[in-house]
Amino acid sequence: MSDPKIPLNEPEVVTFGCRLNSYESEVMREHAKAAGWNDTIIVNSCAVTSEAERQVRQTIRKLRRERPEARIVVTGCAAQIDPAKFSAMPEVDQVIGNAEKMKAESYLVPPDQRIVVTDIMELRETAEHLISGFEGRARAFVEVQQGCDHRCTFCIIPFGRGPNRSTPMGRIADQLRSLAAAGFGEVVLTGVDITSYGSDLPGQPTLGQMVRRVLAQVPELPRLRLSSLDPKGVDDDLLRLVAEEPRLMPHFHLSIQAGDDMVLKRMKRRHLRDDVLALAGKLRALRPDLALGADIIAGFPTETEEMFANSMAMVEEAGLSHLHVFPYSPRPGTPAAKMPQVRGPVIKERAARLRGLGDAAMESFLASRIGKTASVLAETTDFGHCEHYLPVRLSSSVEEGGIVTVRITGMADGQLLGEIE
Repeated sequence: MSDPKIPLNEPEVVTFGCRLNSYESEVMREHAKAAGWNDTIIVNSCAVTSEAERQVRQTIRKLRRERPEARIVVTGCAAQIDPAKFSAMPEVDQVIGNAEKMKAESYLVPPDQRIVVTDIMELRETAEHLISGFEGRARAFVEVQQGCDHRCTFCIIPFGRGPNRSTPMGRIADQLRSLAAAGFGEVVLTGVDITSYGSDLPGQPTLGQMVRRVLAQVPELPRLRLSSLDPKGVDDDLLRLVAEEPRLMPHFHLSIQAGDDMVLKRMKRRHLRDDVLALAGKLRALRPDLALGADIIAGFPTETEEMFANSMAMVEEAGLSHLHVFPYSPRPGTPAAKMPQVRGPVIKERAARLRGLGDAAMESFLASRIGKTASVLAETTDFGHCEHYLPVRLSSSVEEGGIVTVRITGMADGQLLGEIE
């Protein structure tokens, strides 16, 4: 969640959840400013877990206590899925849906219309927006895809985001060109399920084909990253780019969720354990020094200790270093919520073990970079992330937003230390 530092008069967006929400918050900020939404706080919510939704509600209450005179508008996935719940909160003045939040005209709706939410499952096009930049950031996010046509048994997000729909390549290239001209050294392509990119467009271009074409059209963009990838959707063009395109950063995050085949089948995932290991092997063969991360759920319904052990082993076998661990929490309306549940203390303990394994893997990967050179995007004057998305503390002050080459001399407090060359 972003820091709710709310200036007087200026509309502010408090963001929860994914990188796609971060992108959309910038669009909303511009719409709110244009509509004169002064003294307004927009809460861009997340619904990926019950805990995420609880934090949203907690923050809304806190914001009301801190800013009793402000207008509070709630949007995002949690608001889309259950608008009545948020409208019933006395702290909330208005609820806006995920489709509506991206439209300028939604910000002209009378403030006494408490719920402005339509059926997102009927949407067939992305809302195409060009934004001028991201406030206070050296990297920007560009939405290339929205929604999801898959129905993983644990996931409520398709009901908050709607069906798969892709942004045309020309619009993506325009956005990248605009951000590069504004001085952004790095852009992240994001969406709900970006490996499904293009299936709804003429000619059905793949994610890899789109990335190859837009990089060719925007040679001035220094660095490009991809958000989370479904292992089953990584296409041959994308694999070729991993090998051949230095501007595509060597850090890939995989939506794995589990390392046991029975759990994966009950999750209704499209891959199995061997698919993940095969993909990790291909990626390392093409770019031996790359960093791999993954989302993993601990304590999915019916998960035994043996099944969990398979997930733990896969972290080591696939060489995963950037772990996002989610303790399973049932989402009402999903098939997994009706399955036999793992006890809460067991879920918590398994999540802690996974995080411990991930911390050790990250520590080892950080240590492996000592003595090597790195290319660091300076997010502040003395800190940034290198191409492997590792945090680097710089030895001297540099221009914020610049890309500098450093020699990694050591590590401290979970960060690499970089001597500017």
